[in-house]
Amino acid sequence: MSRSTDSLLTRHRAEGVALGAGLLLPLGFAPFNAWPLVILAPALLFLLIIDAAPRRAQLRGWLFGLGAFGLGVSWVFVAINEFGDTGTLLAALLTLIFCAFLALYPALFAWIAARLALSRAQSLLLLMPLLWALIEWLRGWLLSGFSWLNPGFALVDSPLDGLLPLLGIYGATLLLALASGALALLWLRRSIMVATSVLALVLLGGWGAGLPEWVEANGEPLAVSLIQGNVPQRQKWSPEQEQLRIQRYVEMSRERFGRARLILWPENALTTFYGDIAPWVLRPLAEEAAEGGSELIIGLPVRRQEGDYYTSMVRLAADEGEAGFYHKRHLVPFGEFVPLAPLRALGQIFDLPMSSFQPGAEDQAPLEAAGLRMAASICYEDAFPDELLEAIRGTQLLINGSNNAWYGDSLAPHQHLQVARALALAVGRPMLRATGNGISAIIDHRGQLLAASPQFQSAIIDGEVWPMGGETPFLRWGNAAFLLLAGVMGLGLAAESRRR
Repeated sequence: MSRSTDSLLTRHRAEGVALGAGLLLPLGFAPFNAWPLVILAPALLFLLIIDAAPRRAQLRGWLFGLGAFGLGVSWVFVAINEFGDTGTLLAALLTLIFCAFLALYPALFAWIAARLALSRAQSLLLLMPLLWALIEWLRGWLLSGFSWLNPGFALVDSPLDGLLPLLGIYGATLLLALASGALALLWLRRSIMVATSVLALVLLGGWGAGLPEWVEANGEPLAVSLIQGNVPQRQKWSPEQEQLRIQRYVEMSRERFGRARLILWPENALTTFYGDIAPWVLRPLAEEAAEGGSELIIGLPVRRQEGDYYTSMVRLAADEGEAGFYHKRHLVPFGEFVPLAPLRALGQIFDLPMSSFQPGAEDQAPLEAAGLRMAASICYEDAFPDELLEAIRGTQLLINGSNNAWYGDSLAPHQHLQVARALALAVGRPMLRATGNGISAIIDHRGQLLAASPQFQSAIIDGEVWPMGGETPFLRWGNAAFLLLAGVMGLGLAAESRRR
């Protein structure tokens, strides 16, 4: 006799279980790193909606999302409350609205899954895993996208991390959802041999995918230094403090001239426009660094003649014509641009300093420094690997400048570091990640930490990285494997629907 979901629900209300399952999901990510929970938590949701009516399933999916995002992105409250000057109650309300909106994605998943319900085996091994991955993909691009807590990112440091360079984030998420469906089917004691085989195939296949070495060293080791100035966020945009900020970063960098071939500063380490500071600080600094055999890439805003301005990473040069620029392409809504001007009335969180940045062009050339080609990203651009692939091909190294000071001592810096490590692993390139107040890190091409800074301290992080050549399957083909798997599963669903 098969086990039904009734036994799961006799002791708890289903809605409470859904909320609790959602709270489990963020524990699969950094800093907790209980990665099996990104399989277990969706499996619980799958069980809760397998026999539910569409409206009931939708509610349970929404509660699951509310728990997941309410805990997993709780750091949004820190940014709004501490730096938005909205007051605690309004900050809490805005955070709740944001999380409630994100919860609509698992609610949509649950509603569609209930509407299209097939047999339990077909729903759990075909329909739900496919829908789960497609909804995650939708969340990653709709309304500029928000890919935080995508299960694929949790695979760093897990036995399944080989799925990332093979299939990418979304392909890995699809296989994790397939494992969730198989686990749910085992709970129901239905199609035990099939479910066991699928679960074993995902786990063993994920482990085996990590055995090949997709890329190889391409050049000599590069000595690098990351400068973490630890400037308090409230002082960062103060004109009165700008000279002190410049002095701090310049003096810390000078300590590594002649020792580090490349020196990297974080996003908006300085908040004076490049053109206003280049002649009297930056070009002389580049010349001084070059005399010692060092080069600098720094983060600061860049203004064009027409008045538009960008958040940028700049390779300094004594000759203006030789400087290199990368302008951030994927901007943060309400932080770096305001999509709906009337929303400014909700509070100063939507009227931050320099909150009208322009996005950079899609086809920017790689930065070149220390004899290498480097693919740059700024802040949470590294959470959108698909958008970076074209820029990464043909480069040997990733650099990222970030500013996690907005989120204080929360989950965000740890989650963001995990995202950066997942990107490095997926594309087979080492990454240099400089942040304003931590966690700065030197990451190798397998996503492993070579060096990392403490948080909330001034620090210089020294190390070496090997430039890498070659391409992982994900870097070469992008989401082709994910789309192929999704297409095969979709054809299977279509065939079953026609048969029925």
